[in-house]
Amino acid sequence: VLRDEILFRLPESSRGDCPICCLPISLDNLKSTLQTCCSKLICNGCVYANMLRERGNNLKHRCPFCRHPMPKTKKENQKNRKKRVAVKDPVALRELGGEHYDKGDYSGAFPYLTEAAAFGDMYAHYSLSVMYGEGKGVEKDDEMAWYHLEEAAIGGHHLARYNLAVRERENGRFDRAVKHFIIAAKLGHDGSLRTLKDWYRFGLVSKENFAAALRGHQAAVDATKSPQREAAEAFQRRHGLHAAAQASTTSLKRNPEYRE
Repeated sequence: VLRDEILFRLPESSRGDCPICCLPISLDNLKSTLQTCCSKLICNGCVYANMLRERGNNLKHRCPFCRHPMPKTKKENQKNRKKRVAVKDPVALRELGGEHYDKGDYSGAFPYLTEAAAFGDMYAHYSLSVMYGEGKGVEKDDEMAWYHLEEAAIGGHHLARYNLAVRERENGRFDRAVKHFIIAAKLGHDGSLRTLKDWYRFGLVSKENFAAALRGHQAAVDATKSPQREAAEAFQRRHGLHAAAQASTTSLKRNPEYRE
């Protein structure tokens, strides 16, 4: 019972707040940037504002948060990450584990992700749920996969929450599935809201629950918006940066989402 109380508690947000503007980070990975120097996830609005300030004052390009000189090469990025890993930064540990994972080095990824998860990193928990579930780099263990999936969901990981809902639906536990879908929708996850809309049409979700999910979803999405972020997005579109980032992203390799 206590575990369920924790599991079905709505997290404050999915990806936390930008440490500069203090607004929630969008679920869209393309709308924020992870700085390897300080392991801070900065919204593109603040990155854009920092760029304008530097250009206007003829300043060197530095991290918007810690003011460390921005890396110019992949080697410099790796050097920054190595420093953060040395001090047991969970974000750096998770990212290094992710690099090993993306290369197919699952046994090399496992210890870094395990250590990051021990510090409470929800992304590491999610990656471990995939690894245990598929037997990548570790012996297949459905119980451990389920544990890490729940831990990721408790931490605010929207895809983990969505996947829990899908699995509960497959197990015939629709009441639990609805609860997970509602929480994911309130975190701003579009796929969960679409599922709830379909279930409402078929009478599987009450009008009150669907309305609450709809309001929560809109509030979560609106909370991530600001004039500064919209200006950054417009700048990216003008210069074709959004499309380039979208083509190069590899996050889905470690973040598979169940499809209906």
